[in-house]
Amino acid sequence: MRLFKTLVYKLLGLQEKVLRYRLSKTIGVKHTSKRKQHYADGCTLSLSSLADAEKEQLEAELTNILKVYDYNPQRILEYVKAQGTDVVFAKDASKVLNPIGETEGFIYPAQGSKALYLSLGINRKFSLKTNEMFVLSTGEINKYYFLYHLYNWFAFKHNIAGMDSESQELLKKYLFTNSDTKELQLEEIFKLKDAIKQDKASIEFVIKLCRNYDGAKQALDKLQNGGAKL
Repeated sequence: MRLFKTLVYKLLGLQEKVLRYRLSKTIGVKHTSKRKQHYADGCTLSLSSLADAEKEQLEAELTNILKVYDYNPQRILEYVKAQGTDVVFAKDASKVLNPIGETEGFIYPAQGSKALYLSLGINRKFSLKTNEMFVLSTGEINKYYFLYHLYNWFAFKHNIAGMDSESQELLKKYLFTNSDTKELQLEEIFKLKDAIKQDKASIEFVIKLCRNYDGAKQALDKLQNGGAKL
């Protein structure tokens, strides 16, 4: 798990540096500050502050949902279905998803040939358009993996920048292949940058949540088994 987190952060950090360089070349200015401001009607608005507040609210809402459903994946998936997202369990789901570059978990809406493949392979019907869905193999669900995908789904449902289908496809293309970012247009650069930012947020949320949850659970277990020495 630690090796996985280290590798992910290194890849994301490297990709973000590339994007910052490409972005500065594209618009002809160097970004000397991470905090950007917008001036309108005599008021200065910090966009990064708004983004941070939005992120905190999103995570607070999701954490509350997890508590309500006792961190139980099956119960949480019932909630997901109630929000209009399909939930599909399939035997060896990865074997169906891997050929189109997808993994088990949250699948973004798709169109065209990809949607047709998903429709035939997962939904067992013919369609050139699919809505968002959770696709999981039958059996026990890995808690950490599930929480990562749940965060992405929740951010998608709240229309957070970077969590749309196009941005996520760009992330897959430029993070896991040797594609040259010089091909990107300005709009695509922004989309990819947002996707990277949100992917990092997803990983950080899972790490923080599991650390807090597992720590609290261990403390409770110690108390139930006779207490712990201080």
